[in-house]
Amino acid sequence: MIDPLAPAIADASTDCAVEEPVRLDRIFWRYTVAVTMLGAAIRVVILISKWNEQPKLNDSIYYAIQAQQNADGHWFKEPLNYLAQGAEHAPLTSLVLTPAGIIHDAFPWMRLTMTVIGILVVPLIAVLGRSIAGRRVGIVAALFAAVYPNIWMTDSLVMSETLCNLGMVLALLAAVRHRAKFTCQSALWLGAACGFAALARAEVLLAAPLFALIGIRARPKPIWLTRVAMIGVATFLVISPWVLYNLGRFDAPVLMSTNEGSTLLGANCPATYSGPSLGGWELECLGAPRPSLEEDTSERNSRRRQEAIDYANGHRSRIPIVVGARVGRMLDLYGWSSQIRGDVGEERYRWAIIAGMLSWGVLAPAAAIGWWRSRRTSAVLLVVPAICVAAVAVVFYGGHRLRSPIETALVVAAAIGYCGSPRVQRLIDRVLDRTGDETLARRR
Repeated sequence: MIDPLAPAIADASTDCAVEEPVRLDRIFWRYTVAVTMLGAAIRVVILISKWNEQPKLNDSIYYAIQAQQNADGHWFKEPLNYLAQGAEHAPLTSLVLTPAGIIHDAFPWMRLTMTVIGILVVPLIAVLGRSIAGRRVGIVAALFAAVYPNIWMTDSLVMSETLCNLGMVLALLAAVRHRAKFTCQSALWLGAACGFAALARAEVLLAAPLFALIGIRARPKPIWLTRVAMIGVATFLVISPWVLYNLGRFDAPVLMSTNEGSTLLGANCPATYSGPSLGGWELECLGAPRPSLEEDTSERNSRRRQEAIDYANGHRSRIPIVVGARVGRMLDLYGWSSQIRGDVGEERYRWAIIAGMLSWGVLAPAAAIGWWRSRRTSAVLLVVPAICVAAVAVVFYGGHRLRSPIETALVVAAAIGYCGSPRVQRLIDRVLDRTGDETLARRR
């Protein structure tokens, strides 16, 4: 005998199966919005506290002046010198700040620009966490991103860290999509995202060849090589306008910036090879500035790079100790006092710096557990920012600013680590289930 209710039961079962993901997505977005509002509140408070604060002697002066000069039609010149070409840093930060440069008393509005971008990073991290390890991880990762001092304290600064965070999240999202789809289109999007991130911080360009390793074992070699080529082409197309522009306006070849010489020289000198600044960077190592008519910025970059190499070659016995100190600084295991002194000079609050160090000590072990738990799935993607940061620490120096590419991946990996605990899972699920029941009750 045929049960007349069977089709109805089947239909109801199908409806429930469709209803559950919709309900969970609604809950996910509700919590993501709430966490984003929390992150926005923290960032707005810091923005207000810094609204009338003038920049100190750090990179924010360069970005602010170059953005204002761009707004006046003097595109990418040396600060306060319209006659000299400038490319001290990659161009994206100055470009993003250029509209604010039109405003009278532009610096506070530049802070606002960066703050808005920093707020947008929080929901993007939620989406990244969800795409890697599910809704639960996405919500927790966004919560970490909202309150983690090493992310929010940079969002009111007129520097490149906020855009670097945005670029790295976009690159990781594109990498997750490329791993799943592995099409030419996904490869192009991944390359474009890597190029975008590199225009904020040149060293992040290393992420492109690392992400290109996706599928090296799982896909046929001809298909994999085609995708690698697509990633390379897209990356080059994004950065090529800047690279070609630089190649045509300096006496010496310049690709992304003229800053590596200064960075190397400030990290390879007596002050950073021993003493309190061991493994760090010191402005005094650059020496007295020469008149701009004596050398252009590309020649100055080449001279400083060679001076740094010569000093390192002359003190090879110290290099293992120096590199160890650089890595220790990057991991907040060494040089706390000089790290704090340098960060205060970059307009960060001392209490926020200390809170960031303590938060790193809490999140980093959880992130290591999260990377281990996801070693067969997403760990290979989340480790890419860590490789970029490690390479920068070994070659240049250790510092919180240079660690920024890893911070967004850190909160996602830490969320995976914490959400792997059954107790944490039950707590999160209890909250989500309660919200879901309230949602269904209102709908009825």
